[in-house]
Amino acid sequence: MASNLTDQVRSISEVTKAVALGVLQKQVDVDVQGEMLDLKLTVNSMVNQLRTLASEVIRVSLEVGMEGILGGQAFVPDVQGMWKVLTDNVNLMAMNLTNQVRSIAEVTKAVAGGDLTKKIEVDVKGEILELKETVNGMTESLSVFADEVTRVAREVGTEGLLGGQARVMNVGGTWKDLTDNVNVMANNVGGYLYKVPLFISQDLIQLTLQVRTIAVATVRLRY
Repeated sequence: MASNLTDQVRSISEVTKAVALGVLQKQVDVDVQGEMLDLKLTVNSMVNQLRTLASEVIRVSLEVGMEGILGGQAFVPDVQGMWKVLTDNVNLMAMNLTNQVRSIAEVTKAVAGGDLTKKIEVDVKGEILELKETVNGMTESLSVFADEVTRVAREVGTEGLLGGQARVMNVGGTWKDLTDNVNVMANNVGGYLYKVPLFISQDLIQLTLQVRTIAVATVRLRY
């Protein structure tokens, strides 16, 4: 009896020590009965659940964090207590990250396709919030820029309204260069067209004087 009890306790102790060290491959294999059998089944079930939990958390982490595969969820059958809380939190984290990344991707794809009406609306915090605000600010600036350039082009090119200038607040970098160049172009076109009537008037005056001179000379020659 003492020998059997020693073997049983040592087997269970060996497995629980392995679990404490993060080794989840061992099982209680000793032949037992009664309450010791219940303990054996409980320990082995715990080890199996922990192994499944660890495997699922690692899988989801690799999919989302390394492979860029979004939407993954950890599945641990019959998990309870703190292990269920842990599983639920991992799944919540993966789901939130999936929703955030997909929302940002949707807006950036829309911008690349020329659609400047979309915004990131998902609820976020921390650095993801900064990214959300940056992307939304970029989209808004591009929308204002596009509207202003379209307005100036229509005024100058279609409606014949000269002197229009694009006004884009807080624009920087390439967008400021583009805005400035559009404004310079519109200003130059206006300047050229304003000078045309002056050139035409001067040409008409010169032509009139030449005609009058020819007419006077012709009259003199006749008499």
